[in-house]
Amino acid sequence: MRMILAVMYREFRIRMTSMTWGFYDLLMPLAYLLIFGIGLNSALSSGVDVDGMRVPYNAFFLAGVLSMASFGIAINTSYGFFVDRDNGIFYEFLTYPMSRAEFLIGKILFNTMLSLVQAALTIVAAALLLGAPIVWTGLLLVAVAQVLGTAGWFFFLTTFAIRIRRNDMFNTFLNVAYFLLMFGSSMFYPVDGLPEWLRYFSYANPLTWHTDVLRFATVGAGAPGTILLEAGAFLVFLGASFAMAVQTIRNPLRA
Repeated sequence: MRMILAVMYREFRIRMTSMTWGFYDLLMPLAYLLIFGIGLNSALSSGVDVDGMRVPYNAFFLAGVLSMASFGIAINTSYGFFVDRDNGIFYEFLTYPMSRAEFLIGKILFNTMLSLVQAALTIVAAALLLGAPIVWTGLLLVAVAQVLGTAGWFFFLTTFAIRIRRNDMFNTFLNVAYFLLMFGSSMFYPVDGLPEWLRYFSYANPLTWHTDVLRFATVGAGAPGTILLEAGAFLVFLGASFAMAVQTIRNPLRA
C-alpha cells in the first residue's frame, strides 16, 4: 500500500508543477459545458430526442462533458507515461521494490479520484447554472461509470504510450484519436442523425458507449436494454485494454 500511495503522491506533484494540467483536467470540460450548453441550448430550443425522450441540449451534452473529462484525464496521464518512458524514468521505476501492478494501481487510483472531482464540479454547475434536470438517484452509477471509463481509456492509451517511440508520432496519435473518437461519438449530437457511414463508426466507438451510459445515469435518457448492452461492451473494452497494458508493461523493452 505504501508504494501505491507513493505513486499517487508523485502523480499529485506532477499535476501541481503546472496549473495547465489542472485547467485541462478539471476546468476545460466545464468550460465546454458552459459554452456549448448555453449557446446550443438556445439554438436548439426544442431540445434533443433520445430514444423518444426529449431533453434540453445542456442536459444532453452533460454526459458528453463527463465522458470527455475521463478521456482527457487518461490522455494527459498517458502523455506523462510517454515522457517517463522517453527520458528513462519509467525504466528506473521498474527497478524499485514495487510490483508493476502497484505502479499501475497508483496511477489509476489518483486519476479516477481526479475524474470523480471533475464530475462533481460539472454536475453541480449543470444543475445550478444551466438548470439541467439531473436524476440525483443515478449519481452512484455516474461514479462507477467515471471510474471504469477513466481506467479503460488509461489502459488503452498506456499501451500506445509505451510502444510508440517517437514524440511526434505519439502526439499525432493522440490528436487523431482525440478528434476521431470524440467527434465520431454521441458526445455532441445524437447518433441517429449522423450519415450512415459515421453512424456505424459511432456505434462501434467505446466513447459512445461510455457517453450513453452517463447520459442514462445523469438525465435518464436512453433505452435501458441498449444502455445495458453498451455497458457490457465497454467492460469488454476495459478488460481487453487492461490485458494489453499489462502485457506491454511486463516487456517494455520489447514493445
